[in-house]
Amino acid sequence: MTVPPASPPAGAGPGASGGQAARPRAAVMEDVALLAGVSAMTVSRVLNSPDKVRPETRARVLAAMRELDYRPNSAARVLVTGRSQVLGVVSFDTTLYGPASTLYGIERAARGAEHMVSIASVSSLTRRSIQDAVERLRSQSVDGIVVIAPHRSAADGLRGLPPDFPAVVVGAGDDLPVPAAAVDHRAGAERVTRHLLSLGHETVRHVAGPIDWIDASERVAGWRAALEAEGRPVPEPLPGDWSARSGYEQGRLLAADPEVTAVFAANDPMALGLLRALREAGRRVPEEVSVAGFDDVPEAPYFAPPLTSVRQPFGEVGRHAFQLLMERIAGAEGAPRRTVEPELVVRESTAVMNAR
Repeated sequence: MTVPPASPPAGAGPGASGGQAARPRAAVMEDVALLAGVSAMTVSRVLNSPDKVRPETRARVLAAMRELDYRPNSAARVLVTGRSQVLGVVSFDTTLYGPASTLYGIERAARGAEHMVSIASVSSLTRRSIQDAVERLRSQSVDGIVVIAPHRSAADGLRGLPPDFPAVVVGAGDDLPVPAAAVDHRAGAERVTRHLLSLGHETVRHVAGPIDWIDASERVAGWRAALEAEGRPVPEPLPGDWSARSGYEQGRLLAADPEVTAVFAANDPMALGLLRALREAGRRVPEEVSVAGFDDVPEAPYFAPPLTSVRQPFGEVGRHAFQLLMERIAGAEGAPRRTVEPELVVRESTAVMNAR
């Protein structure tokens, strides 16, 4: 059974539309009810309280929605349920792999639970910019907000979040009054540093990320902790800015030092620049110098040589952030923190010292 399109309004003949046929109107709830053989109230329950509808009836209504390409009225849903099933995400405006992948992980988790995501990008994570972004999202009737906050400067803005509105943070420090989901960057850095030490290296040099990034400082802390636990020398970390250029510049300095045999770069693009600098200086990888990165970008297996790196579980972080926000929306209190462990992926850019 198919519901025919409504007749065009009076006066909407060929002359009123420039000779083109009138578009069929969009399906409404009554059309779905007629096609599925149920009441409009039952269609509403399928949309807003599906657990209260028998599975066979629910399946029939959903099939009718698909056939009619029915789009529920989001404003009406908010009036009925008090929920829009739209989540807001405040994201730092960057194309860097980590923050962008975190955003995708949150969006994928929300989509899997039939929620939509509205994104507010900010150029800096200040108190004012975060508050402005939150207010823009609240004006769209979002049910709650996730803030992706990789900078230490975001802490002040996060403390200013409305206390009566559900919010979760991804990637911030431990002392914030909101639930948080994060990758254990320190554990990942420790793991890759211990891997390099296990290959026979006396110590491991480190090209760090920007000092204001929480991820960067945690990776420095993990690298240092691994060296200190083994009683190894702890050289001064070299500053980078996440770019391949900064890895290349620091790599030229490291390549000139014959004592350097292992380097851990705080992300893969810096490791890429480092590999080029070593190659230009005639330092072979991994025969003379082992190199490892962090993030495990999709291109890492195709570096020359393929890069040993630490893989971040962005999908799992997204699921944790989504679950925490759902709990907050449902009325949960407190500020729980869920941390996920990254995975070390060993490839050909690292090798045993005595095999050289």
